[in-house]
Formats: sequence, structure tokens, C-alpha cells
Amino acid sequence: MIAEGIDPGSARVAPAVTETTQTPDLGTYGIWRGAAGLPPELGTAIEKLGFGTIWIGGSPRADLRIAEKLLDATERITVATGIVNIWSSPAAEVAESYHRLEAAHPGRFLLGVGVGHPEATGDYTKPYASLVSYLDELDAAQVPESRRVLAALGPKVLKLSADRAAGAHPYLTTPEHTAEAREILGPSKILAPEHKVVLETDPEKARAIGRPAVANPYLYLRNYTSNLERLGFAPEELANEGNDRVIDALVARGTAKSIADRLREHVAAGADHVAIQALPAEGDPLATYEALAAELFG
Repeated sequence: MIAEGIDPGSARVAPAVTETTQTPDLGTYGIWRGAAGLPPELGTAIEKLGFGTIWIGGSPRADLRIAEKLLDATERITVATGIVNIWSSPAAEVAESYHRLEAAHPGRFLLGVGVGHPEATGDYTKPYASLVSYLDELDAAQVPESRRVLAALGPKVLKLSADRAAGAHPYLTTPEHTAEAREILGPSKILAPEHKVVLETDPEKARAIGRPAVANPYLYLRNYTSNLERLGFAPEELANEGNDRVIDALVARGTAKSIADRLREHVAAGADHVAIQALPAEGDPLATYEALAAELFG
């Protein structure tokens, strides 16, 4: 049986007539949350609060059903993947899913893709060349460059994001990285960093919440530690789950106002959009979302 939208002669996905190549409007602030914690009703609440984008974390599956459910439950908000892992999600299936979503919800889905982590992927060989090949497959399946962003930290993949995508979605970074990334991307490409937040004014309590989310697994993954070292953190600062300077740089804490001020530093450094990850990851994040929405949009 040939899947709907597939040209049996070429095995490529045929785009729907209603498809648009315009990059979706992300808004200035969005919400990043793991796929397991994104029921449709939470998506509806996020949209009502005024956030521009929902980022689906945790390497969502190639069928993109979680994105479909969020799009079905909402009316205007952009839904993006942060990110689809190229090793576990075949490009042909991802492309077919992209066209399905685009047909049902034109202009509202942004495909974020990336290479993930070498420590977590047995097939992690020649990651840059593999990412380029994956983008070639997306091109062949008519997934527009303007409808995808790349997980990018270092200069090489940031440059690829400028050349082969709408822009970049860096994860676990600082405003200083945002400024450097903007220089590489140029003025016209999307730059949408993720930043973690803890709505807690006691520094020790906030660090106790933020540290596990930073340390496990990211301070054990060399692509992240290498990037943090490029930003000026010494290896000894990253050891033993990160010292306070590392955690404070990567996790905004305090009142909603102080957190909002930290997020605005990314915008001042050149970000078009900031994807907010509320910690702890478990539990109901709505109180944090509501407090930040009042500061950011009020």
C-alpha cells in the first residue's frame, strides 16, 4: 500500500497544494518541554498564555504524532521539534510526516533536526557528513530549508544552519553564545536558543533543582562540555555536576521578573526567539508559565 502523499514512481513525498515555504512565526518566547510532558491540553494552555511556539523535546519519533496532537488542539501557535534525531528517525519518514502536518495545518510546523550525542548513539559516525546527507534527503523529499532549523552549538554546524536551514536552535547555552552564534548565522537567519528556568528565589534551592537537569546527562556529553569550554568554563568547573557559576549561567532563577530579564539578555544578544524550559521537568509547569507570561507579555 502506498502512503498518502507519496509518488510511487519516485518514492518521494509529494507536497500538498496548500503548502507554504514561509518560515513560521515563532514569536519572541516559546516553551520547550519533553514530549512525554506535552499533553494536548497543556498545548492549549500555552497558546492561551501568549507564547509563540511549543518545542517538543526528547527526540520525538519520526511519525510526529505528538506534534500532530498539539496542532490539532491549538489554533495559531507554532509547533517545533527540538529535535528530531537523525540516527533514530529516517529522513523519508520524517518528510512524509512533515507533509502530512503541513497539509492539515499549513505554516504552523517547524522541523528541528540534529545529530544528538555520540555517547547515546551506537551509529554515531561522521556526524557532520551524516547531517548533510540527511538534509539532502529532506531536500529530495521537498521539505523546504525555510521550514527547518538545526541543533547547532559549534561554528561548523552553525554555518550549516545558515546555509541549509532557516536557522539554528542551540541548547544549553548562554547569551554570550547567542552573540557568537548571531555573528556566524548572519542577520537574517532564525536564532532560537533554549534556556532553563527555576521559579525559586532561594539560590541553594534553585540550584538543587537546576543542577540535575544540567549535569545529567549534559555535563557528561562532550559536545556540550566542549561548547561550554569554548565559552570560557574550565574543565574543573564542569566536573562533579558543575559548580555554581556553571549552573547559574545555564539556569535562570529567582522571581519571574529576574528570570524574564535573563531571557531578554538572549534577545539583546541577537536571538529572535527564546525557548523556555521550566524546571523541574516533572510536575505541573503552568504556575511558572503563567508567571513568566505576565512578565514577558504583560
